[in-house]
Amino acid sequence: MKPWHFIGILLPLLGCSHGSPADEQIQTLKSDHEPIVIKKVPAQIQELAVPKPEMQQQRAKNVLMNVPLIKQNPELKYGCEVTSLAMVLKYAGADTNKMKLFNEIKKDNDPLKRSANGDILSWGDPAEGFVGDMTGKRAGYAVFDRPMEDLINHYLPGRAVNLTGKDFETVLNHVGSGYPAVVWTTGDYRLPDRWESWTHGSEVIKTPLDLHAVVLVGFNDTTVYLNDPLSGRKQVAVDRQRFIETWKAMQSRAVSYR
Repeated sequence: MKPWHFIGILLPLLGCSHGSPADEQIQTLKSDHEPIVIKKVPAQIQELAVPKPEMQQQRAKNVLMNVPLIKQNPELKYGCEVTSLAMVLKYAGADTNKMKLFNEIKKDNDPLKRSANGDILSWGDPAEGFVGDMTGKRAGYAVFDRPMEDLINHYLPGRAVNLTGKDFETVLNHVGSGYPAVVWTTGDYRLPDRWESWTHGSEVIKTPLDLHAVVLVGFNDTTVYLNDPLSGRKQVAVDRQRFIETWKAMQSRAVSYR
């Protein structure tokens, strides 16, 4: 969640502060709920392995990955995006952590300007880089998919997958193939109800205040499972349809790798 007016009062609401796994396993569920364990294998072997049709069908319906949980606090009050990405990259076997990503993610350093009554007049563009101060020493907001995609390609050259703007079934199919995804939502996974706007050059940025990023680690017919860097909870179960509605309201943003 990310604050705005009267920074001294509402600062805790800004951004997402409102509230090596090479052997990690992907769990899929049979109809009788007995877990099937699929061990991760090197990419060159994955490319040669062709799963049986029945396995593909099961995997598309029920998936739960043991993605390592990383908490954004106390270092990165508004760092839900890079902390979520750290989880995904760790799962992929990359040698990184949230603080490395904090230093490496592109920043939009346009200063925050407010009116006399505290309204935001101008600030940065999260589509270009992280806006504000991720540590929380000053006001911070968020970063969107493109700078995150660039960072994935830095660690996994040519393997970034930007799923932004796709339908949610496409995201689920990608996750069902064994690749967790960073997805944008709200702090309570419900529809955003607080919006703000400001200018950035000749553009007007309009965005919800309670923006948050988490890792989509699994799903079934009724539920999605999330690693949440803010609450510090792993494999949080959230109603699938409710989550989809919120994800769409947040402009259907998601990034992963292949």
